[in-house]
Parts: sequence; C-alpha cells; structure tokens
Amino acid sequence: MAANRLPVKRVREGDTAKWVPSPGGLVSALRPVMSGNPDAVWAGWAGVPGSESEPFEVDGFQCHPVGISQGELQLFYEGFSNATLWPLFHDALVPPGYHRTWWDAYRTVNQRYAATVAGLAANGATVWIHDYHLMLVPGLLREARPDLRIGFFLHIPFPARELYIQLPWRTQIINGLLGADLIGMQTPLGADNLCRAVTHITGAKTTGKLIRRNGRATQVGTFPIGIDTERIAGLAASPEVLMRSGEIRDSLGSHRTVLLGVDRLDYTKGIEVRLRAFRELLAEGRLSADNCVLVQIAEPSRSQVTGYAKVRRAVEQMVGEVNGDFGVMGHPVVHYLHQSYPLEELVAMYLMADVMLVTPLRDGMNLVAKEYVACRSGHTGVLVLSEFTGAAQELRAAELINPHDIEGLKNAVEAAVHRTDKEAKKAMRAMRKAVHTNTAPRWAAGYLDRLETC
Repeated sequence: MAANRLPVKRVREGDTAKWVPSPGGLVSALRPVMSGNPDAVWAGWAGVPGSESEPFEVDGFQCHPVGISQGELQLFYEGFSNATLWPLFHDALVPPGYHRTWWDAYRTVNQRYAATVAGLAANGATVWIHDYHLMLVPGLLREARPDLRIGFFLHIPFPARELYIQLPWRTQIINGLLGADLIGMQTPLGADNLCRAVTHITGAKTTGKLIRRNGRATQVGTFPIGIDTERIAGLAASPEVLMRSGEIRDSLGSHRTVLLGVDRLDYTKGIEVRLRAFRELLAEGRLSADNCVLVQIAEPSRSQVTGYAKVRRAVEQMVGEVNGDFGVMGHPVVHYLHQSYPLEELVAMYLMADVMLVTPLRDGMNLVAKEYVACRSGHTGVLVLSEFTGAAQELRAAELINPHDIEGLKNAVEAAVHRTDKEAKKAMRAMRKAVHTNTAPRWAAGYLDRLETC
C-alpha cells in the first residue's frame, strides 16, 4: 500500500510517544485488508518533516516511513498537490497555480515513493497506490518493476477534459496513471472524464473502459468507497455516546430543530452557501431562530495553502452576521466550531441532529453523509445532499440539491425541517440499505478482487 500518509499518527503520553491509528475513511477501509498480515507493508509519510525513519509494526503489518523535508512539504504538498491539482480537479473553483518549482518537487517526491515501493515489494506482489499526491508513481513503478500488479485509486473527482488539459504537465500525469493495471474512480463521470482525457492527450484507443497503449492494457473502473458501518453503528448504540448526544441536544434547546454541518474548512465544501441560505430563510420568516439552530463544525485544514485563510474569514464573518441579526443573549442561532473532534463526538452530533446539511460544490464522495445515515437506526432525520458529491449517486432518497442554486437550497432546507416522520423514515430506510450494502471492507475487497483479474 502506498499513500501520502501512513495510517498512524504519533501521540505523546507523558514522557513517551507511541503510534496510534489515524482517523479517516481510507484508514478504516484498508485496515481490515492489512491487519494481521505479516507480508503487508504500508509506505507513506509519517507526518513529521525529515529524513526517512526506521520501519515499525502496527496492527500486525509493517509501516515504512517515506522522508519528506519541510521544503518539499511546502512545494509538493501545499503547492502542487493542494494548490494545483486539488483546485483543478474540483472544477477550478479557485484558480490553480502552475509553478515549475512545485512540479519539480512533486516529481521528486513521487520518484522517492516509487523507489521505496520498488525496494519493498516481493516478486509479483500487488501494489495499491492512493490518490492525487502520487499520480506519477504507477508509471515510475512500472518502469522499475514490470513484474508487479499495480492498482491506483483516485479519491477525488477527475475533471472534465477541457479543464484537465490546462495542466502544463498533463501528459506526464496521464503517463503516470497508465502505469497501473487498474485505475479506480469514485463515480462513472470521473471514469469517463479520465478516458476522454487519455484519448485526447495520447491518442490511445479505449474500448469501453479498457485503455490500450504501448502493448499494455489499463482498466478503468468505478468503485464508490464506503464506510465502516459496524464501527459507526456500535458507537451510535453505546451508552456514553447516547448520553453525550442528549447533553448536546439539551444545551441547544430540546424543542428546537437542529441542523448540522460537519466539514473540513475548505472552499469546496459549500459552507458559505449553506450559511447564506440559512440567513435568508431566517430573514424571510420561513425559519425562526426560536425553533431552529445550526451547528457548523469546520475542521482546520491546510491553513498554509493559498485561499484557505480567505475561506475562514468569509465563513466566520457570515456566522457573526447571522448571530448578530438573529441571535439573542446566550442563544446564538449558529454555533460555529473551528475544531477537530474524535469520531465518538461526531457520532453524538449526528444522533442529535434533525437535518444534516452536506452541500459541497464538488466532492469525490463525502463520507460524512454516509456516516450520518449509518447512525440513524431509528430511521429518523433528513439528509440535504449536494448532487455534486459522489455520495449522491447512492443516496438518491436524500433531499438532493444544486448548491449553486440558493433558492433551490433554501426550498430543500425548509422542506427538510418540515418533512413528516413518515416521509423521513421512508427515505432513511432506502439510504441505510445503500450504506450497509456498500461498506468500506466490501469496497476494498471488490477493488482488490478486480485488480487480481487484470
């Protein structure tokens, strides 16, 4: 396994430090594949700038740190990965930066990952590479180790061809991806966009989703990632989490309808859009601050990348305006929390929320939507979901919205607040069936089974 980060983080307990599993959908999805397998190795950055450190074992498999310097983090991670590829692949919601020094660092780090994996993999091993940080690695690894079976999975959207071809290094990225035997995408649209870009740039022939080039074949498939439903359901049923959920609800006013947003503080997530819609609904008298409250968690994210500080200022200004116009002493109408929370606390919040607002302008999947559904064992609650998320392909019973259409979003939020229990339960049952059918372990197993047949 190769990913930007190792599946663990370093924490200190008194005078000692130890590795503990990291939160996140990718880690929970892949841990069952890796755990207890002495032949499994995960290569990735350990989270601290510096040279490569010694390998170590966690959950019965090997973690092999890849060294990345502070300068490379600024150029490779903050620069090319998150200020070039991230905005470009999210429909250029902010202008991507195209800087040669960023590209040089990206190529250097990808070469280091490829060399590390090439040195670790046994003859004929299966290698699974993840996400936009490492898009050159499949091709580099194919050159070094043609004996390997190589898979790649892109967790974010792949943009339309007209956007992708703006990238000065578009050919190098495509050549890197085509080193894989199987390229996995979250949605059929992403798979289609990739195939169109490949044909335009390389002239390679594609039959269905099979790309033939230079005597090799690369399959492109759709594999929407799931969540660890067992873990979520277990937390949602635990007495401690249920008690905490009740405490939060009481603090907000048990008689009030609670709307909830849980996002990284990112310009793709549509936080400003939902705040604007909420403010207008209050101003128009369609919702009342006496019986509605919005809780918005905005997890700190990539604060050093251009554009993120601007998003934070805009969001916090809007929160202040809404509370200034509609809140009363001791009872804000928007509770804004710029903090990270453990999964237990998030599940408690999912449980107490009547309406979940998931309104990204563009998102590869969005696991928050699935986590909310997985918590609702009583089939209560309403999910308002952007149609520009991968999750919308599976959760079609949600209140689907176009986040660019403020009036449409306002109508959906108002309808969600007033939806009857009968209507809510019918929709939630359908969504829970989808979430429990496509779980994280099934996603990983399905991808690897397909890779083995390539």
